[in-house]
Amino acid sequence: MKIAKTYGYLKKDLDCIEVALSNVIQAEHPVLRNAATQLLKAGGKRIRPVFVLLSGQFGNYDLERMKTVAVSLELIHMATLVHDDVIDDAELRRGKPTIRQLYDNRVAMYAGDYILARSLESITMLRKPKAHHVLSKTIVEVCIGEIEQIKDKYDWNQHLRDYLRRIKRKTALLIATSCKLGAIAADVPEALADKLYKYGYYIGMSYQIIDDIFDFTASASELGKPVGNDLLQGNITLPVLLAMKDREFCRLLKNAFSNPDILSETHMHDLLAKLKETDAIQCSYELSDHYLEKALKIVEQLPNNKAKHMLKDIAKYIGKRRS
Repeated sequence: MKIAKTYGYLKKDLDCIEVALSNVIQAEHPVLRNAATQLLKAGGKRIRPVFVLLSGQFGNYDLERMKTVAVSLELIHMATLVHDDVIDDAELRRGKPTIRQLYDNRVAMYAGDYILARSLESITMLRKPKAHHVLSKTIVEVCIGEIEQIKDKYDWNQHLRDYLRRIKRKTALLIATSCKLGAIAADVPEALADKLYKYGYYIGMSYQIIDDIFDFTASASELGKPVGNDLLQGNITLPVLLAMKDREFCRLLKNAFSNPDILSETHMHDLLAKLKETDAIQCSYELSDHYLEKALKIVEQLPNNKAKHMLKDIAKYIGKRRS
C-alpha cells in the first residue's frame, strides 16, 4: 500500500498546497523558473505538508494558514535537495536529471537559494513570531548539517553519534518542525505542540535510517539513482557503520576510500556484496524500529481524533517499509 493512501482524506487540501507551490516558485528569470519547476515536477511524497496538516487538526485548523506553513517547509526541503545534488555531483533525482546536471553547479546553487528565499517570503504571511523563530533555528541546523556532511565525506573514522546527529539535521528536524509549525499555526497549546515535535523527530530519524537501508537493498529503478550511491559519494550511513565491525568489510572500505578519485563500480560491487553478508541491514532496521516505538508512545499521549489515528498509521506504515 502506498503511504498516500493512509491520509487520502487530505487530498483536497494537499492539492491546494501543490497549486500554491507551483505559483510560489514562478520567477521572472526563465532559468530560475524552469529549474524550480523541473524540481517540483519530479514529484515527492510531500511528507512535510502532510505533517503540517495533521498537526493543525489538533487545534483551530485553517487551510490558508496551514498552506502557508506547508509551502514554506516543502520549499526548504526542495532547496536542500538541490544543494545536496551539487555536493554529491548527483546526476539523477527520482530517476530524472538533477538541476546541476541540466544546467551546472552555479545555476543549481542559485536555484536552491532562490527556492529558499521564496520559502522565507512565504512564511512571512503567517503572523506568528514563534513560528518564525522555530523555522529560523531549523534552517540554521539544516545548513550546519550540510557543512558537516561535506566534512565527513570519505571519513571512515566516524561514530554512531556522528551519523545520528547528521540525519537529525538532514531529515528529522524538518519533519519535527513541520509538526510543530502546523500546531503553532493552529494555536495548539504549547505542551501538545512539543509532543507533536517529538513525534516528528522520532519519525524523521526512523524514516531516514530506512532510506539509508534502501540505498543498499532496493534496485536502481526503485531508487531513481545507482544502488549504493551514498557510499559511492563518500557518505557513511548506518548500514556501513555497522558493517565496519566486520574486519574484511572495513579493509575493503578503507582501500576504496583511500583514493576516492578512482572509486569505481567494481569497488562498490565488492563492498555491497560484503555488507550484505553482515548483520548490518537487520541491525539498522532494529534501530529504526526503536525510534518508531518512541513515536508511537508519543501518539498514545495525543487527544483522540482522526489526525491521531493517521499519525499512528503513518508510523506503522514506515515501520513496515522494506522497499
